[in-house]
This record gives sequence, structure tokens and C-alpha cells, in this order.
Amino acid sequence: MLAAGLALPASAALPFALGCRPTGAREAPPRTRLAGLARPVQQIVPSQRVTEGAGVHLNRAIGTRALPDLDPFLLLDEMRSRNPEDYVSGFPTHPHRGFETVSYMLSGSMEHRDSLGNRGLIGPGGTQWMTAGHGIVHSEMPRQTQGLLHGFQLWVNLPASHKMVPPRYQDLAPERIVELEHQDARVRLVAGALAGQRGPVQDIVTDPLFLDVRLEGRGRFSHEVPPAHTAFAYVIEGEVRFGEDGTRVPRGAVAVLAPGRDEVAARAEGPGRFLLIAGRPLREPIARWGPFVMNTDAEIQQAISDHRQGRLTML
Repeated sequence: MLAAGLALPASAALPFALGCRPTGAREAPPRTRLAGLARPVQQIVPSQRVTEGAGVHLNRAIGTRALPDLDPFLLLDEMRSRNPEDYVSGFPTHPHRGFETVSYMLSGSMEHRDSLGNRGLIGPGGTQWMTAGHGIVHSEMPRQTQGLLHGFQLWVNLPASHKMVPPRYQDLAPERIVELEHQDARVRLVAGALAGQRGPVQDIVTDPLFLDVRLEGRGRFSHEVPPAHTAFAYVIEGEVRFGEDGTRVPRGAVAVLAPGRDEVAARAEGPGRFLLIAGRPLREPIARWGPFVMNTDAEIQQAISDHRQGRLTML
């Protein structure tokens, strides 16, 4: 769906992704488990309006100067518009290497085609988890010329040991997404576990959690998350409060949830909806250039060379 990397001919120079931090490992912060206490909000970051692909207007929540990444998450874009001029140009052919893209649609449809001959449609409520691995060249184009198009794309980093694996897809029709009532919430479970059930996305190295949580007025929701996992929430609708102190997070903002505690707690005074996403941090160096994410500058240069010479998709 939302490519967030420019469509490039093989001879083109690749742009540096805005706000990406330079190569270098970060020291792991201390981890102290505090059972039974909800994670506080560490940071609130409003999304920023950006233009990507062939002129698609997006709201970028992760991958900005304010929040360059959130290990292992590299980018989160929301596309929401009823104006065809905002989305109809789509994301023509472009490459990826070294990470995974997660496309999650709420309204409208996007068609996917790639260099391996794969073709599919991600419709309302559908999800695609794509592991780019050693390389894929694909396009993502809207299959509508009017009406609301609303969806997300999340980029998830791969560890060095998995960056050159063969590409693969997990294409999930809406009926395959687990839907359940939990506490005061209606939840769509894409990845991870909740209330004894597991989402359909399987065998992802970062052990992700991906929930779409809807609360009605005065509703509450809580869920255990491994205390060492990175976790954040993105508010889709209304205003949602997080943590023991009920920090308010408005629509269109990311709430970075502090690590070290094993519970995420949310509540809403009125109707609210949010994505809750968590994953195991990699704590590895990041070298990032446009649609390529590797561990060293030399590996980035190799990816650029492979793309220009038509070798990106070859093992």
C-alpha cells in the first residue's frame, strides 16, 4: 500500500529518507520489570503531512525528524482522504530491501504487483505483511477514483541475520483477521495474542503485536506486553488516554509507551480507536537510504548497485 519510498528508475539516485538517523548502534536502556503497572506515555508525537510516491498525501507518524524510528519500527504512515487528487497517482514501481512492510486497509482498495509475478488486492479490513528480504520491486496503486481511501503502512526492520532472506507475503483477507470483544473494546487482532487467541500473521522475527482497538464512551482496555518490547499507540479516532495517569493522546498522534512494564492500559471518555503495536527491539546499527534499510553504509551502496544493475531481486 503506502510505499513511502519514491518510484525510481534503475538509473536514478536514491533520496535520503527524511529524518533517518545515521548508522550506529544505540545503547540499550536499562530494563526493570514492574509487574502490574501500566506503561506511562513517554512521548506524544503528532503526525506530519508529507507527499510520497507519485504525489500521494500522507500523515507520517514515525519516520520524521521528531521521531526518526522506534526500534524495530522504521515508519508509520496513515493515508486518509476522500479527495482523489490526494491518492489516485499511487505508488508506481519502486524497490525495497532489508525490512518488512505492513499494509492495513480500513476503507478503499489498493492493488499490489511485484517483480516475482505476484498480484493481489488489499480491500477494506485486509492486511498484507510483506518481507522484502534481499529485494523486491513492486507497485501499489489505488483501485478507485472516488470515495474514502483510508489505510496504514508500517515498516518493520529485519535483523542482520534476516535482511537477505527470500521475499515472502502473508496476504490476509478481512475474514482471516480475528475479531473479538475484550473488556470494553472491540478488537481486530492482526498479529500477536489476545485473550487466548492468536492473530493470523505468523513467524515474524520481531515477535510483533498489532491490534486495532475500538472503545465506546467510558470504555477501558488493557493488555500485557513483554516489558522489553517497544510499544506505541496511534490514535485513529477520538481522544484516548494511556497509562496510570490517563495521559490524553489526540487523533493523529503517536503515544510512545515507556518500556519496563508489562501492561498497556487505555481508556476513553467518548468513542475512540487506536492501533496498538509492539515488537522486540533489534538494537543493531541502522543504515537507511530511501527504500533500503541495512546495517552498514557499504551494504546500502551494494543495494543501490544491485538495483541499478537489475540484481536486487536475485539471490
